[in-house]
Amino acid sequence: MNSTALVTGASSGLGAEFAAQLAARRHDLVLVARSGDRLQALAERLRSEHGVRAEVLVQDLTEPDAARRIGAELADRGLTVDLLVNNAGFGTCGRFEEIPGRRDHDQLMVNVVAPVDLAHELIPGMLRRGAGAVVNVASTAAYQPAPYFATYGSSKTFLLNFSLALRQEYRRRGIRVLAVCPGPVETSFFDTIGTRKAAVTGKFSTPEPVVRAALAALDRDRAYVTPGLGNALGGHLTPRRPRTLVAAMAERITRKVLDNEATQSLDPRTAADAGRAAA
Repeated sequence: MNSTALVTGASSGLGAEFAAQLAARRHDLVLVARSGDRLQALAERLRSEHGVRAEVLVQDLTEPDAARRIGAELADRGLTVDLLVNNAGFGTCGRFEEIPGRRDHDQLMVNVVAPVDLAHELIPGMLRRGAGAVVNVASTAAYQPAPYFATYGSSKTFLLNFSLALRQEYRRRGIRVLAVCPGPVETSFFDTIGTRKAAVTGKFSTPEPVVRAALAALDRDRAYVTPGLGNALGGHLTPRRPRTLVAAMAERITRKVLDNEATQSLDPRTAADAGRAAA
């Protein structure tokens, strides 16, 4: 019997690539996002190409009971999940007071609350079966304070530390936990955030090598991975203290997003729709 992977934000970008590479590895799939049409098209393609089972589950992760609804739907369909990929996420940037509060609230629901709630829903079953894995897609933004990306960067720092903590809890109980910290990736993330200047390094990867590196790291039971040599060096060579100095250094790099007015023009709900598959 094939193991089953649940991938959030699966309609495009990294989520669609996770689904494709997992299907190639013969995992059955549960694809989660708001975009039902795109999920159905992806599911049909993966069934045809790889002969796997691909279930579609349309769910808005900004809703407070999203994970409970997903868990109930899995039970109704008789599905158990062996690998949880918390990929869905989107970002905001700009001066904090100019970002709509509702938009940041929705961002935290998707980037922080949904991964925690889904872990609560699915880890107990993994423990009962004695095996399982969780992959949380964070970002290189997790490694330092990020002025003008205050909520986004902090949400990714949470996800990295959450992953490392869970790994220590479960590493001797049959469950692997991996945090993936990519740099800028060519996905709808930058359409959502409103500017390509949000890629402060100016260097983009594509989803395929990022996901390939993530799955290789999971195979090796790594705690976290930063795909790309430049990203890995930057993440590990960035000083951690004194924290105020690190934040000041970061601000000199991230302030470039402030000359882009598009960051303030996106409707929060449109942004959330577009960003489901972004890291």
